[in-house]
Amino acid sequence: MKRGGSEEEEAKMAGRLSSAASRIMGGGGVVGRSLPSAFRTRAGMGLPVGKHIVPDKPLPAHDELIWDNGTPYPEPCVDRLAPTIGKYEALAWLCGGLSFFASIGLLAVWNDKASKIPFAPKVYPYDDLRVELGGEP
Repeated sequence: MKRGGSEEEEAKMAGRLSSAASRIMGGGGVVGRSLPSAFRTRAGMGLPVGKHIVPDKPLPAHDELIWDNGTPYPEPCVDRLAPTIGKYEALAWLCGGLSFFASIGLLAVWNDKASKIPFAPKVYPYDDLRVELGGEP
């Protein structure tokens, strides 16, 4: 025996609920109509990397070093910091950083108490069993 009404009534109720859910979620409403136009124009920003221009003449000598993303001010791909630091200064910074981490590792190995005492020291009652092991009472 079924609780409630017939199958037709259940189908009508499901149809009403699905249409109400569709209206709430924006199907056919103002939001549903405005989303495709917003996605199409990307909110007026254009493509993410600018227009794709096919070159029709030879490129300049160092064209690959400029990041031209379609903005009025293209950026260099290589940092401007690189030419100001010499190779020996960079080597000194590298060696200094590596020696810092090596010294921390050596300090950890030198101060490793777990390798010197690989077991927990036993604690005995009665003053460490002094009398039981032959000590004076």
